[in-house]
Amino acid sequence: MTNLQQNEAREAILRSIRSHLAESVPRDEIEHASHQASPVAPRSLPENGTVVSLVELFKENLEAVDGHCFVVHSELDIVRTISRLIADLQTTNLQGRRLAVSDQPGIERLARLIAIEVDELAVTPNAHDLFHLDVGISSVQGAIAETGTLVLDSAHERNRLISLVPPVHIAIVEAARICETLGETLALLRQDKEISPAVTFITGPSRTADIELTLAIGVHGPQELYVIVHDGPPLES
Repeated sequence: MTNLQQNEAREAILRSIRSHLAESVPRDEIEHASHQASPVAPRSLPENGTVVSLVELFKENLEAVDGHCFVVHSELDIVRTISRLIADLQTTNLQGRRLAVSDQPGIERLARLIAIEVDELAVTPNAHDLFHLDVGISSVQGAIAETGTLVLDSAHERNRLISLVPPVHIAIVEAARICETLGETLALLRQDKEISPAVTFITGPSRTADIELTLAIGVHGPQELYVIVHDGPPLES
């Protein structure tokens, strides 16, 4: 590409950016006016906040960023929920026939109990094989209620790639491990053991926007995120 062509391409990109920014001004003014007219107070927990309150807040904020959340009360409920999700996925282009699970023994045990036929169930497959699988299933080490964020610590479980590579991620979190803030969640992780240098934060499905500000889902990670909150006794290994 010649210098002239490079300059022309750069000018075209800048014109596109200016155009989109100019188009957003009227919308920004409308949005600002609506907030002035009816300000919305941020959602907060009661002073005597309980686990149930944290679960509700987490669910609300996760669904606000296009995640899906299911609250269950037993291991049987977890198996039924995963089975229903896999069955639904198998009717879509996401397929849901090849599953990857983390090395957390309880997760593998529950995944093997699902009532839906699948083509493959791989436990912590290598990175290359993960790109050919449809669904990753893992637990998580904590969750942040105020943002609907999952926190995965690779020191506890080999769940990082399983949560990031397949098109669908199904995460299981214990209700007792949902905290209100990031600081409280990190403090909870420190109670168990030293926090790994590789901590992953997940807030909803993967999303990105190109230079023309067009939002795309699932480009750099899962396009669907399902979170199962378990408020029963801790999972057995």
